[in-house]
Amino acid sequence: MFSSEFRRLWGWPLLLGLLTASGLFTALVSDHWGDVWSWVALGIPVAVMAWFGWRRTPVATGGVPQSANASPSGREHHA
Repeated sequence: MFSSEFRRLWGWPLLLGLLTASGLFTALVSDHWGDVWSWVALGIPVAVMAWFGWRRTPVATGGVPQSANASPSGREHHA
């Protein structure tokens, strides 16, 4: 039905969105086991985002790093 490229790009975001929606809906209309499911369904996307947020490393820009005292012109300021 969907191309491999579409599933590769949108598969996980759609799955996390459906999981979140089911958790929100279950929290509104259900008790006991529904509460447990809503905690799980809403916790998993948060855990995934936290995992990838903390795991993220800075991306190299390819330029030469400037020192903290350097101006945009390349000359250093000395106070």
